Amino acid sequence: MFGFGASGKVVTSEQKIDNMLNRFVDEVIDKEHLKQRLESGQQLRIKLGIDPTSPHLHLGRAVSLLVLRDFQELGHKIVLIIGNATGVIGDTSDKESERPMLDRSQVEKNAKTYLAQAGRLLELKKVEVKYNATWFDKLTFQEIGELADQFSVADFIARDNIKRRLQDGKRVSLREVLYPVMQGYDSVMVQADVEIGGTDQRFNLLAGRALQEHAKQKPQDVLMTKLIPGTDGRKMSSSWGNGINITDEPADMYGKVMRTSDAVMRTYFEACTRVPLSEIETVLSGNPRDAKMRLAREIVTLYHGETVAQQAEEQFVKTFQKGEVSDELALEVVMPKGRPDEALMRAGVISSKSEFQRLLRDGAVINVTTGEKMSGSPFEITADCTLRIGKKRFVKIKIA
Repeated sequence: MFGFGASGKVVTSEQKIDNMLNRFVDEVIDKEHLKQRLESGQQLRIKLGIDPTSPHLHLGRAVSLLVLRDFQELGHKIVLIIGNATGVIGDTSDKESERPMLDRSQVEKNAKTYLAQAGRLLELKKVEVKYNATWFDKLTFQEIGELADQFSVADFIARDNIKRRLQDGKRVSLREVLYPVMQGYDSVMVQADVEIGGTDQRFNLLAGRALQEHAKQKPQDVLMTKLIPGTDGRKMSSSWGNGINITDEPADMYGKVMRTSDAVMRTYFEACTRVPLSEIETVLSGNPRDAKMRLAREIVTLYHGETVAQQAEEQFVKTFQKGEVSDELALEVVMPKGRPDEALMRAGVISSKSEFQRLLRDGAVINVTTGEKMSGSPFEITADCTLRIGKKRFVKIKIA
C-alpha cells in the first residue's frame, strides 16, 4: 500500500503524477520543474510542517497529509516537522487578529499524539520526523538577524490579512513577522526538495525558497492545496472549533460529515478522500443523500477502517432515517449553563441564532431526555441532556 514498489524504485507513472499535481491543488511553483523531477525517478524529500497549536488534527490539516501519502506511495521521502518552536510563536497567515503566544509546555503537550494521528494516513516507519526546537533553540541573535535580513517589512505587510489589520488599526507584533522566517529556515535545515501547504501559507512557503537560495541550496518546489470549509462554512480551523477531527469517534465523524452542507460535497470528496475523480462525478450525479452517505463512509474508512465505517453508517440509518434516538451517535457539545445557541453554532449544528429561534418557534427542538418540546426565549439549559433539533440533528449537551 505504501512506499516503494517491488523493484525498490520510485514510481514514475505519468498518470499518478499528473493526478497528484492537480487534485485539489491551487498552485505549484515550479510545476514543470517538479513534474520533470518526479518523472526522472529521483527520490525527493517532501516536507510538511505542523504546529501543535491544538491537541487534534482536523480534516483541513489532513488535506496536506493525504498529499504526503500520495508522495509516499510513489516512493519519495517524507519529512514531517512537528513545530514545537514555531507553534510557540504562532502563524497568523489566516488570522484577522494577533495570535496569542503559546507556552512551550502546552505546545509539547498538544504534540504528544500528533505522530499517532499522522500515522493513520502515513507509514511512519518510513517518515523522517523532526522537531524544530532542535535547531531554533541553538540559534544566536546574530544568526536570526541574518535570516531576517533576507526579507523586508514591506514584503510582510503586503499580505492581505496583515494589510487589513493595519488599516483597521489592529496590532501586528514583531513576533509575527518572524514566523515566515522560521518556517523558511525549517526547509534549509531538512534540505527540502518540495514543501506542501495550503494557499494561506504562500508567503511562508516562498520564504523557504528564499532562505534555501541564501544557504546555497536549490530552492524547493512548492505545492499549495486549496482550503476546505468547516462545519460552519468558514475555513476549517481549530481556533474556530468548526473542524472534523481525525480522532473523532466513528459515529461522531460520520454524523458531522452528514450535517455539512450539500454544497461542500465535491470539495470534501476531492480533498478528504481518494475516490477517483471520474467516480466522484458519477456519485454526485445521483441522489444527494446517497452521495453524502458515500462521502461520510469514505472519510470514516480512511481513519477507522471499512468495517467500523459500515457500522457507523448502519447506526446513522437506524437513528436518523428510522427515527430512533442514540446517545452514541449524537454529537457531543460541552457548554456552561445557559443559552445553547453559541455552542451549537460553533459545533456546526445550526448556522445562526435566528435559525435556532425559528426552530424553537416551530416546536422543532425536543429534549429527548425529558420528552419536552422546548420553546420560549431566552431558552436555557441547566443539566445534561440530549436534544433533537429538527428531524435529523441529535446533540448530547454536557454542562461544563
